[in-house]
Amino acid sequence: MAYEILFLIGRVIVGLYFIMNGFNHFAKMKMMVGYAKSKNVPLAKLAVPATGLLLLLGGLSFLLGYYPQIGVLLIAVFLIPVSFIMHNFWAVPPEQKMVEMVNFMKNMALLGSALMFLAISTPWAFSL
Repeated sequence: MAYEILFLIGRVIVGLYFIMNGFNHFAKMKMMVGYAKSKNVPLAKLAVPATGLLLLLGGLSFLLGYYPQIGVLLIAVFLIPVSFIMHNFWAVPPEQKMVEMVNFMKNMALLGSALMFLAISTPWAFSL
C-alpha cells in the first residue's frame, strides 16, 4: 500500500507538470507562437495549441490513471519532435547551447519517465 501511495504522489507531480505546461500553451499563446516561429516551426499558430492539447490530455491521463498507455503516446508525440526542433543545442550559437542542452536533456528524461509508465500494469491504483 505504501508503494501505491508513493506512485500516486509521483503521478500527481508528473501529471500536474504536464497539465501546467499545456495550460501555458493557451495562457501564453502569443509568446509561445513567437518562440515557435523563431525556431522555424511550420504553422506555429496551429502547432502551439495542438501541442498544448497533447500536454493537457497526457497530463490528465497520468494524473487520473485513465488510459495511461494513450497518455504515454500523447506525451511522446509531444516530447520527441519538440525536443529535436525547439531544443536543438547542436545547431545554436555557443551562448545558447547550454540552455538548449538542459531543456533537451530534461525532455529526454521526461520521455524516459513516461515510457516507464508502460511497465506498470493497469489499472493503476487510485485510477478512474
